[in-house]
Amino acid sequence: MNDLPKKVHINEEGPREGFQFEKGPIPTARKVELIDALSKTGVKHIQIVSFVSPKAVPTMADAEDVVRGLTLEPGVAYTGLWFNDQGLDRAIGTGRLEIKGSISITASAPFLKKNLNRTPEQQRAVTRGMLDTYRQRGIPLDRATVMAAFGCNFAGDIPVERVVEMVGQLLDLAAEQGVKLERVSLADTMAWATPYSIKRVVGAVKAKYPQLELELHLHDTRGMGIANAYAGMEMGVKRFDSSVGGLGGCPFAGHAGAAGNVCTEDLVFMCDESGIETGIDLEKLAACGRLAEDVVGHPLPGSVMKGGSLRALRAKVREGIAEGARA
Repeated sequence: MNDLPKKVHINEEGPREGFQFEKGPIPTARKVELIDALSKTGVKHIQIVSFVSPKAVPTMADAEDVVRGLTLEPGVAYTGLWFNDQGLDRAIGTGRLEIKGSISITASAPFLKKNLNRTPEQQRAVTRGMLDTYRQRGIPLDRATVMAAFGCNFAGDIPVERVVEMVGQLLDLAAEQGVKLERVSLADTMAWATPYSIKRVVGAVKAKYPQLELELHLHDTRGMGIANAYAGMEMGVKRFDSSVGGLGGCPFAGHAGAAGNVCTEDLVFMCDESGIETGIDLEKLAACGRLAEDVVGHPLPGSVMKGGSLRALRAKVREGIAEGARA
């Protein structure tokens, strides 16, 4: 399969995934400033905070204050992340977020231990409990994720069959609660993916479960993020997570270098140049990338926010040609 989709959906995760990775504190007002700016770019989904222990992730201690300070933009879904009932209660308690259920399992036991301090058996038990909670509260299950789907800094290469097995486990766990799972996200949590492995894993999952819609959550630690996204699009993937400016990473992944997500404006640029619709204004998004740099106080890896879009350059060239013709 090499036909590119005509349209893709981009989930912006920079405010959550990015700010959780920063070492120092970030003022709540500046977080709100960036989220409000992102909401005016045409992005339809922004994951803004995680409801986790402040001891584990200190930069998320102000999650409720961030949500409270937002100017909500019509048509934009604002969501949070949680891993247990307490986090879910906090998210619901804000009264301002779109509440949809999510579950995850991890293809790497060592990473699961470092990330959530759970064994695979404990994680399945927690997942069953969350699914039961969603059912009791009438919360729809929106997303299921296989983390570390392409490799792990602690376990090494993850066999393709293991990922397919994990997807099957998610389907079975959902089915126990009478839920038909329609979409699964494959997360390159520690940036092991390459275009080749993207095609292998996505192809294997599609072959086993052709009815599933797949998403990709990609990191750019080794510069493969955009190439991996393109490989996913060639395989028919139409939904991607990304992060403005390339913010972020997983604080428990054990990276020595940059660990940010694939950059949103670079992804939108690639889509624009490939004739793929995103509904996002690239110039406004690039401005958000520069704002994100200012908020965190250090350079971010995004390219388009620095180099600009070709659309602007083409317009400049056309203007120059027109002026020359008039002269």
